[in-house]
Amino acid sequence: MLYYLFEYLENQFNLPGASVFQFITFRAALAFIFSLLFSTIYGKRIINYLRKQQVGETVRDLGLEGQKEKSGTPTMGGIIIILATLVPVLLLAKLDNIYVIILLITTLWMGFIGFVDDYIKVFKKDKGGLSGKFKVLGQVGLGLFVGSMLYFHPDVTIKEQLPADQQIVQKNGRKQVFGDARKSTKTTIPFLKDNELDYSKVLSFMGDGYQTYAWIIFIFVVVFIVTGVSNGANLTDGIDGLAAGSSAIIVVTLAVFAWVSGNIIFADYLDVMYIPNSGEMTVFILAFAGSLIGFLWYNTFPAQVFMGDTGSLTIGGIIAVIAIAIRKELLLVFLAGIFVVENMSVILQVSYFKYTRKKFGEGRRIFKMSPLHHHYQKSGYHESKIVTRFWIVGILLAVFTIATLKLR
Repeated sequence: MLYYLFEYLENQFNLPGASVFQFITFRAALAFIFSLLFSTIYGKRIINYLRKQQVGETVRDLGLEGQKEKSGTPTMGGIIIILATLVPVLLLAKLDNIYVIILLITTLWMGFIGFVDDYIKVFKKDKGGLSGKFKVLGQVGLGLFVGSMLYFHPDVTIKEQLPADQQIVQKNGRKQVFGDARKSTKTTIPFLKDNELDYSKVLSFMGDGYQTYAWIIFIFVVVFIVTGVSNGANLTDGIDGLAAGSSAIIVVTLAVFAWVSGNIIFADYLDVMYIPNSGEMTVFILAFAGSLIGFLWYNTFPAQVFMGDTGSLTIGGIIAVIAIAIRKELLLVFLAGIFVVENMSVILQVSYFKYTRKKFGEGRRIFKMSPLHHHYQKSGYHESKIVTRFWIVGILLAVFTIATLKLR
């Protein structure tokens, strides 16, 4: 809203300084500051309200050190993250931008699913929460929506670089290095020089006209990534500060990619896919990053509040959608490596347990407990040390991911 206000003041009254709101970098920085302040200042009030409403976490006894002491800690703290993201975005972002609209809907959609799950656990006293099939149904529904919007909406396009012999020198002396904006199902493959993969090629066996059905493959990929990353974030939320801190590292890295992808000069210099209008996502992403860091103020050990599924499902959904929108979803294997490892530890543990029970008559385990962070807790490491080391690994993965811009 402030963006449109200052745009009006600039156009009608030529107000000095009003034009600064035209710069994405300025609004993104402001969104980060607003979000950080909101989550730290109002976060305490929200925590006190949750405590008054007796929205306390019921902790199962898994034999982990310090676990019983956490019982009764306010949960559903994801509300802090959601509000601290939405308020600055509504104030500072272009609200008619398709990418911002998709991210706003993603936040509310996944936040609602998580809230229902937490509500059932806390107020209905059902430790199982929302049935797994309904969670997956909600994630798949979001994937269908996001995939459809990114494929069919006319404002979602890319510009590919023209071959050197087709680049045009314009009157202002600049070269036109990108072709016309067009619809595409291409994405970025890390480490390759000509690093683009077209999902529609999967259907090339169908012969001429296979591109007509490209939306099926694209939407399927979106559903898979949204579901996988959302569940990965949910599994990572197990000890104080782990999910919020790891996610903040991922989100700040995605902000770099979003800004580069939406800036024609840097997209040209780094030889990456130019995605018109995607730079506006930087405002949302930095607001989201600020909310996560502000939430850490109260979530680091010993946590004063837990994010619950209200936060973890929302975080995973947003990260997945951002990565898909900027065509960097394949980089999540590295960037969201913490989520991937946490997910895989559960899959391996469950699969091996079932296999050995069937073969030997008793289930055996690979890890002392899954997800992986609980394995280290069982091994005698304090949760603060586990979290800090996971953050360090996350930072290394983030730096490596950024390096792929030039590492080909």
